[in-house]
Amino acid sequence: MHEDKVGINMTKYVRKEEMNDATILEVANALRKGKLVVFPTDTVYGIGTNAYDAQACRRIYEVKGRPMCKPLIVLISDISMLKEMVDSISPIEQKLIDAFWPGPLTIKFKQKEGTLPNVVSAGDAYLRARLIKRGLMHELIQTAGVPIVAPSANLSGSLTGTKIKNIVNELDGKVDYILDCGDIESDEVSTIVQVEEQKIFVIREGKIKKEALANVAPLKD
Repeated sequence: MHEDKVGINMTKYVRKEEMNDATILEVANALRKGKLVVFPTDTVYGIGTNAYDAQACRRIYEVKGRPMCKPLIVLISDISMLKEMVDSISPIEQKLIDAFWPGPLTIKFKQKEGTLPNVVSAGDAYLRARLIKRGLMHELIQTAGVPIVAPSANLSGSLTGTKIKNIVNELDGKVDYILDCGDIESDEVSTIVQVEEQKIFVIREGKIKKEALANVAPLKD
């Protein structure tokens, strides 16, 4: 691990071959404390921090130049995390969970009031969540013990975060850690859905296609 000072902030840059149990523990603790960490998710690279930390979540918006009206997706490592944040899980939502989780499907749930800061949901009453059960991201969330928000690791309006060189050029000095696991070949993001009137409404089609979703329940036009 080495450190490069850029501007005011200092970013710790960690290559894949440098990652070990001690590094994962360090980074997980940093996430829990509200530091910003760039890491590969199950889709593209994301900028992550503690979903319960309002100030840290606002910092993500500032770093990305992200409009405050765009909510953040929350990554979890265990269904128990979801149950702490939502009032209930409907039968069709459960079918989606059974069919596609863990995986690149983000489901929009009615949020339990007062659980997450308003900044995460951009002020509405919903939580957008995805379960990750493998890889570095799962280890980090599980070790941190908190859900992690993780929009893509790029400045708003620029290319999605798949190429580590581009990510470093844009975010070095603006985040606390960059975990370099090499380039990601695909820039396909997660599919986002919401259950409405016993049907699946596709908000954004990504890695999981409408045809696969239609096998679970009817799609809403």
